[in-house]
Amino acid sequence: MKGKNSEASLVLPLILTVRNQRVILDSDLASLYGTSTMRLNEQVQRNLQRFPPDFAFRLTRSEAAGMLSQIAIASRKKRNWSKPPTAFTEHGAVMAANVLKSKRAVAMSVEVIRAFIRLRRSLASHGVLSKKFTELESAVRRKLNDHDVEIDRLFQTVEFLLDKAG
Repeated sequence: MKGKNSEASLVLPLILTVRNQRVILDSDLASLYGTSTMRLNEQVQRNLQRFPPDFAFRLTRSEAAGMLSQIAIASRKKRNWSKPPTAFTEHGAVMAANVLKSKRAVAMSVEVIRAFIRLRRSLASHGVLSKKFTELESAVRRKLNDHDVEIDRLFQTVEFLLDKAG
């Protein structure tokens, strides 16, 4: 069981966010699946009908240039950056394993999916915490506003009593 956890933990850092989607780049996916980036991309080209834009898409040159700062040095070395990489969503990663048809690709696709699921769960829990924090902040603001009104009334009463006494 320890091996599976370590494999999934190796996948998580490879998942990036591009165009508000969580993706894994072709060079990283090819490495996980035990093939070359060129072979992976050849299989994608031969099976384009299996890779609609919500499964895989080519990054623009400006997106690729912006990604260089996000990408681990090992990933940078694995590819020729003159051609922008292809980004695979969770479903695209599974489809890539299917078109590669190797045992390693199928086995690793399970780990890729597990990594996407872990990331989704993590983000969901952050969303819940964020919502609760926003609710707490609103409650505190309401209380502070109530206190401000009460303090204002107190000062008005003190001023009234001072005016009457003076």
